[in-house]
Amino acid sequence: MSHPQLDNLVRVGQLKAEPAALNELRGLVRSGILRLDDAAREELSLESRFDLAYNAAHALALAALRFQGYRSESRYLVFQCLQHTLALPPEQWRVLDEARRKRNLAEYEGEVDVEEQLIAALLRVAREVAARVENLMEPG
Repeated sequence: MSHPQLDNLVRVGQLKAEPAALNELRGLVRSGILRLDDAAREELSLESRFDLAYNAAHALALAALRFQGYRSESRYLVFQCLQHTLALPPEQWRVLDEARRKRNLAEYEGEVDVEEQLIAALLRVAREVAARVENLMEPG
């Protein structure tokens, strides 16, 4: 499956073309769905829910990219490519990018600044990504 925009990113070294492996795809989707379910558990701390939701979104977005035959080491690019891999509108993948920025601040600078509103938006977008990825993987 070739996409001109994604192929351009391969040419400039931002993505790698690599055939998808069904076991990898299933593992990414399974991991994403399990984490999404756990992230919805309100008895967990906001930080834990954010971490679970963010990593779920990343696993699912990576599954979409891998399904199309590409790989990236950049979380930003994995999210940005959702406009091409799943036709996700920019306002939705930008929620994921905002979460990525918050995650980086927490991970690399110890600044944890997450709110229920961000987690709710992250869960909403991640569920949409999950539904679209599952549709991609349906036989037929």
